[in-house]
Amino acid sequence: MERVEQNLSLYYIFHCVAEAGNISRAAKQLYISQPAVSKSIQNLEQNLGVVLFIRNSRGVKLTEEGALLYEYTATAFDTLRKAEESIRQIHALGIGHLRIGASSTLCKYLLLPYLDGFVRENPHIKITIENQSSSHTMKLLEDNRLDIGLIAKPASEAYQFYSLGEIEDIFVASKAYLDHLSERITSEDIFSHANLMLLDEENVSRQYIEEYFKKNSIEPKHILEVSSMDLLIEFAKTSLGVACVIKEFVKKELEEGTLLQIPLKIPINKREVGFSYLKNAFLSHSMQKFMNYISGGNS
Repeated sequence: MERVEQNLSLYYIFHCVAEAGNISRAAKQLYISQPAVSKSIQNLEQNLGVVLFIRNSRGVKLTEEGALLYEYTATAFDTLRKAEESIRQIHALGIGHLRIGASSTLCKYLLLPYLDGFVRENPHIKITIENQSSSHTMKLLEDNRLDIGLIAKPASEAYQFYSLGEIEDIFVASKAYLDHLSERITSEDIFSHANLMLLDEENVSRQYIEEYFKKNSIEPKHILEVSSMDLLIEFAKTSLGVACVIKEFVKKELEEGTLLQIPLKIPINKREVGFSYLKNAFLSHSMQKFMNYISGGNS
């Protein structure tokens, strides 16, 4: 490998001479003197220990070894030309790949509206979505397996964060379920009597609610773990219990009265969500386009 690196410029000069069939013609193409070209060919022949050209009155002719070397240099330089052309096309057409991580909930309610317009404007950018929890998304960002994640605002200063706004965790149930609990049950002790439906323990939203319970000495008696926000909403609508959901994602149900928000004596603090990536990460052309798109207020 070391010898190849030392001979790289010599290989190109050799290639040009082989194509031109004449040292003086190759010198003009390379914008260097004829003696410099001759010296480079001699150096390459000495390095390889073979004769590459036979000189004659009309120019030069490849030896058997020279013809073999030319086959490889022709392939190598043709590959490089194709690579340059591909790079030009990537920039001209906006070709690229963007890897995004988001939980199923944030993906459906926040990410997809952004992607809809972005994909229409950038049809040549391939989008890969990793449907993971926020904590796992952050791990993938650290491992450079994702370009950007849609997550709750991270505490670490290692992340660049672009906020999409705040979300509010609330508890909801159908009127039928609340009536079933009995009129004597108040919002203060509803957690002791209701069938409480929460996301699984690995979910960041669940962990946030557990902190709320701990801080306010709330000890739920009956917990049903559900895998997604959509199922929580549907289970609550079918009167299976009280569900902890994100208010912004059940606006329609609250307006229609399909679900009722349970008032809390101590409200749950709102959380900030948005797009995040490591500050020291390399921003690809596709990533830069995506950040320009979302910062431009498109959604």
